[in-house]
Amino acid sequence: MTTFALVGAGPGLGLATAGRFGAAGHTVALIARNAEKLDGLTADLARDGVQARGYTADVLDGESLTAALHTAAADLGPIEVLQYSPVPRADFMTPVLDTSADDLDAPLAFSVKGPVTAVNAVLPGMRELGRGTLLFVNGSSAVRPNPKVAGTSIAFAAESAYARMLHDTLAPENIHAAQLIIPGAIRPDAEHSSPGALAERLYGLHAKRDGFRHYAEPLPRLTRGTTP
Repeated sequence: MTTFALVGAGPGLGLATAGRFGAAGHTVALIARNAEKLDGLTADLARDGVQARGYTADVLDGESLTAALHTAAADLGPIEVLQYSPVPRADFMTPVLDTSADDLDAPLAFSVKGPVTAVNAVLPGMRELGRGTLLFVNGSSAVRPNPKVAGTSIAFAAESAYARMLHDTLAPENIHAAQLIIPGAIRPDAEHSSPGALAERLYGLHAKRDGFRHYAEPLPRLTRGTTP
């Protein structure tokens, strides 16, 4: 039995995706900062027959993130699938002209150093298995820079570049890296962007392994005068 590790576990998309991978037979490692929240999520999954365990870590603290992933693999089995999808903090989303160099430290640590740390923690185990999947979840600013949210636009673009390089470099080792862009809000009533629909899409990226970048929904059309 192999493990699905979710960095950025929460009650919406995270819980739905953990349930989907758990239903497919994976054990589940949930990683987030809040231990009480993790206890609630693991209890929800247990009611659905999914074996899950929570591990506290902060993606801005590389040592804690590495330790959580190593401990999860030791407890639950080798990590075959890693999903990196923590929600950026509101203070990352400042207008471009109000963004200083120092303001980029946390967003880049969150969206670049965090993924690099997580991948480096799980990659040796995937190589031993002879297979693996790395899933990256981002908003539309990863592919369409938005001057109203400069921190996430810059950091998501860097994360996208890293993920794309992983896709190209690791494919010969049967390790698949894929990115899912979610252009708008995740809503329970949305046809393609509900937690359940997105969880199914992410599982499909793991199972089908068909390309790097995917969109939950098409990007909205730009109106005249709108910055692309």
